[in-house]
Amino acid sequence: MRTGLIRFTQTLTAVGLAVAAASAAAQPAPADRDADTIRVVVSFKPGTRLAHDARALMATLGGQVKVELPAQDAVAIVLPQRALARLRQHAAVAGVEEDARRYPITVMPGHLPAAADRDEVPTPKRENTPYGIKKVQARLVPASTNAPLKVCIIDSGLDREHPDMIGNEMTGEYDRGTGNWYDVDDPHGTHVTGTIAALKNGVGVVGVNAAHEVSLHVVKVFTNGGWTYSSTLADAANKCKAAGAKVINMSLGGALSSQAEERAFNDLEQAGILSIAAAGNGAMTAYEYPASYNSVMSVAAVDQNNNRTWFSQYNDQVEIAAPGMGVLSDVPRGTGRDTRLRQGSTPYTAWSVIGSPTTDKAVTAALFDLGDGKVINPAAAGKHCLIKSALAGVAKQVKICEDSGGVGAIVYNRFSGGFIGGLGKLVTTIPSVTLSDTDGAALLAVVGQNATVSIKVNDYDAFDGTSMATPHVVGVAAKVWRHFPQCTNKQIRNALNQSALDLDAPGRDVSTGFGLVQARAAYDRLLAQGCGA
Repeated sequence: MRTGLIRFTQTLTAVGLAVAAASAAAQPAPADRDADTIRVVVSFKPGTRLAHDARALMATLGGQVKVELPAQDAVAIVLPQRALARLRQHAAVAGVEEDARRYPITVMPGHLPAAADRDEVPTPKRENTPYGIKKVQARLVPASTNAPLKVCIIDSGLDREHPDMIGNEMTGEYDRGTGNWYDVDDPHGTHVTGTIAALKNGVGVVGVNAAHEVSLHVVKVFTNGGWTYSSTLADAANKCKAAGAKVINMSLGGALSSQAEERAFNDLEQAGILSIAAAGNGAMTAYEYPASYNSVMSVAAVDQNNNRTWFSQYNDQVEIAAPGMGVLSDVPRGTGRDTRLRQGSTPYTAWSVIGSPTTDKAVTAALFDLGDGKVINPAAAGKHCLIKSALAGVAKQVKICEDSGGVGAIVYNRFSGGFIGGLGKLVTTIPSVTLSDTDGAALLAVVGQNATVSIKVNDYDAFDGTSMATPHVVGVAAKVWRHFPQCTNKQIRNALNQSALDLDAPGRDVSTGFGLVQARAAYDRLLAQGCGA
């Protein structure tokens, strides 16, 4: 199972690193901001009667209201930068801050160990239990007769017609900017939701709550290739509260904190809601928000061997960990890619190039060394082109292979590790995949021998990221809390932490917090000790 979609957040680069700040800089300028205007969040002094005067001033200054946050006495506006000083001086204004950006937090490509591919790929006749579901003990918690617990997912929407979702109780919000919650053009939200609640129905995958144990409320804040603002996130979280949600999943984040956003999550905590967010994928100690607010649980990612993943953020706000490497889950129907590369009896970890055509059946052909893929070579006709990656991207190299008569392009990384590439606007007829430098060297050693490439459409895919770890924790929290509805959000949070499987340094550490979340251990702790303090 391979991902065929590139994330705009932390994308795996040619050298194998991904940092949120770099991805943020790559985003197009929002429609509500130009060189002369700025989007800010204005907080008013609680209870002041002058707030309406401040709003009148904002209008006079040319401000345009974007988001209302009445629960936090705040509003997000776009106004001329020259007007900021006058607005800050108003007697009713408690503060003015930049409206920070928030991104889905996913590293691409996602991958499964090659040896596990055959067992991991769902088919219409076989249902798969992803490794993470087993690791968090989801199947070991007994059934409950209590009402399903409501989970709110703030993300890119949900494919509600996905076979693994049909049968769940699902509601959501309409937003004039992002559309209906069930209109999806990005796989992120569906993937996250599948880990929480994919049903055990004989097909696809199963989630942590696979037996109608949760009800879902979806707030869509992202569209394909997009991002959102901290004020929009705070507004979405308030909508989760209004919908009756007890747990909020936020597989998203950003580098800048926001006082208004923090107040929103503090308010939600006081209202009895458990907010859980991704720690970040920058592979560094910097804080990501909202995960690093004290009122939010920060989730790190571990791999199949319980080691912190290379990309997972590590700092003193990390509270708990969950599987986040090669996480198999649902994606909008028809957007998944089952990509395979085999030479002889050896399977290789490969990723479909973005925009590559799929294959009706596997393509078997001899391997041909096309070098850097810069020059057409008729000797490649009828063969798989083995090409060293170029800094300029893979599109031209795939085109050279096709023009040479090649039947498939296999582009290996010139740097260490795996990578993913895209064709952009180029349309080709041959399948194209990427793989690591190590695997490329192994194939170079057997040039002339046959290799088999296939890229098939699927409704499932494997992603990497703390985004993928977060719904494991959310799913466990909901599963356990349903058994003990008398417990508070803080008590459930404490139970998850105190029952986690300790990893790395003894006790809480910066890499994995209290450890790997464990559903059965948390259930047993609450059953034996009660809700506690």
